[in-house]
This record gives sequence, structure tokens and C-alpha cells, in this order.
Amino acid sequence: MNLLSYVFLDYPDGRYDVNVAGFLLVALAALPLLARHRHPVPVLAAVLVLDATASVVAPLPSHFGAVLLVALYTVARACPGRVTVVAGVATAAVTLLSQSHGRTPPWPEIIGPLLSTAIVVGAALAVNHRQREVAAHRRLVADRAVADERRRIARELHDIVAHHITTMQLMAGGARANLAKPEVVRDALVTLESSGRLALREMRQLLDVLRAGDEPETTPSLPQPGADDLDRLVTESRLAGLPTEFGVHGPQRPLPPTVGLTVFRIAQEALTNTRKHAGGARASVRLTYRQDGVTVEVRDDGGGAPPPSGPGGYGLIGMRERVALHGGTLAVGPLPEGGFAVLADLPLTAEEVEQ
Repeated sequence: MNLLSYVFLDYPDGRYDVNVAGFLLVALAALPLLARHRHPVPVLAAVLVLDATASVVAPLPSHFGAVLLVALYTVARACPGRVTVVAGVATAAVTLLSQSHGRTPPWPEIIGPLLSTAIVVGAALAVNHRQREVAAHRRLVADRAVADERRRIARELHDIVAHHITTMQLMAGGARANLAKPEVVRDALVTLESSGRLALREMRQLLDVLRAGDEPETTPSLPQPGADDLDRLVTESRLAGLPTEFGVHGPQRPLPPTVGLTVFRIAQEALTNTRKHAGGARASVRLTYRQDGVTVEVRDDGGGAPPPSGPGGYGLIGMRERVALHGGTLAVGPLPEGGFAVLADLPLTAEEVEQ
């Protein structure tokens, strides 16, 4: 473009003869652009020097326009605002000086370089602003993903550790209180051992999930607990000293793994809270299958209630977060006749229902 401008453009003062030195300078002006991304400011400075030199060797206006604008755009993209302003002023000044040649250039020749410089700088700054917005949005999305993953891990750790340790604590206390009854002590120790083994297995499973991204060849983790494991959960609750009834209503069908895990964890947390805060109570777990969802309800007839979730508590908070992930609802509170109830309603999508 610059060579065509140099050779063919006519001006009001007449055609300029092609100067070999000027032709070579214009041809060489584009070579520094090859290094513009690594050294934007030196490249622009070199082009400005070549422009000023060419204006002395072969005084023809505007023949460095394209190269100058490309170099200036690169500086505006890569450098801070102050450097960009200085580069823009220098580019406009050199262009105007190369066009004057001892005369006062007409207004179009003054406005043109100024307008071109402003447009190039403005376009580069706009692109920079957009890229900063995109980068900030990506960082926000990444931060949210990290926070969500941390909350998920906190929920899993709480559900695993709190439930099994509570069971082990109760069984150990029961064994200590019945040292004169070997059968009771033996049953308590068996349950305590089973709870410890289950806790260790689930902790290993969680660690396998956390390592999966870095160590894809690790041993596959065991299946996550689901609605089908509520029988085992209720049996464990009974062995821990909490009389617990279990009922299933509606046509049973396989649930998506994430929904089944949520059902299991909510029932697990509710029974753990009952054992901790409603000593001597009786509990019931009711699982209801509907056409468009599933409901799990845990009730007890004790007088206690789970403590409000403090800054470090994950019990009720974890249940609410789990239910919210599925777009469901959670009702937690005391019953009019006494006792406490946890009711979680989890909807199923059309695809999940078809499965």
C-alpha cells in the first residue's frame, strides 16, 4: 500500500518523480513490523525515523501511513496509557512534519493524520478494554467454580465425618455403660468397627475424586451411596441406639446418581442430628416416589432441634445447598405435636423421568 502510494499518487503541486532512495526507504519500512509484538515501542520509533528520513530524501507526503498506523496500533495494544498517548502525539507530529515541507498544509492534510491516529488509538484501547472485561469474567467464573467445589467438598466431609463419628461416639458410650453385658458390648464394637470402615471407605472415595484430575489412572472409586442404601442407613441408625422406621411409597425406580446421593445425605444428616440432639427419641424415614420427583422426609418425636448453623456449621447449610442444586425445596422445623421434621422435595427433569 505504501509503495503504491509512493509511486502513483498525484498531488495538486504535480507528480513527484520516483526517487530510488525514497523507494527503498518505503520498501524497508515494513520490515521492523516483524518484531512489533516483542518490541512495539522500538519498532514504532524506527518507523518514525524512517518516515522523517524519507521526507528529506524524497519529500512525498503520506507514503508511510499504513506502516505507521500498524506500529501505533501495536503500541496502543501492548503499552500503558501514557506510552500510548506519547506514541500517538509523536506519530501525528512526524506525519504532519513530513507533509509540510516548508509550506502550510491544507486542512485535509492536517485533519487526516490526526483523525487516523485518534481512530487507531481508540480502536486499540477499546479492544484492550474488552479483553480486560473478558479476562475479569473468566476469573469470576473460575473463582465461583472453585468456591462451589470447596462447598461441595465441605458438604461431603461433614456428611461423612459427622455421621460416622457420631455413631462411633454413641456406640463407644453404650459399650462403656454396659461393660457387664458382653453381648451388648460385642454388638456395639461390631457397629463401631463397621462405622469406622464405612467412614474410611467414603473418605478414600472422596480423595479419589479429588485426585482424578491429576491422576487419571487411580483405582476407580466405589459407587456413591444413593436411595437404595437407605435400608443400610436405617439399620445403622437402629444399631446406634435410635429406633428408626423406614417406609417407601410410590412406584420405585432408579434415580439419577446425584439425586440419589442427595436423598441419602439428607436422611443421613437428619438422623445424625436426631441422635445428637434428641436423645431417647424415635425416628422415621419416609421416601416417596412421584411421577415428576422424589421426596424424603425424616421425623422424630424428641424435643430437641438442630442448632442454628454458625459460621463453621455445614449441617443445615449443606442440606439446603444440596437441595438447591436440584431446584428443589427444603422444609426444616419443629412439629406441632412435638418433635422435628426435615422434608426435602427434589424434582426430576423430563429426561431424568424417561430414564
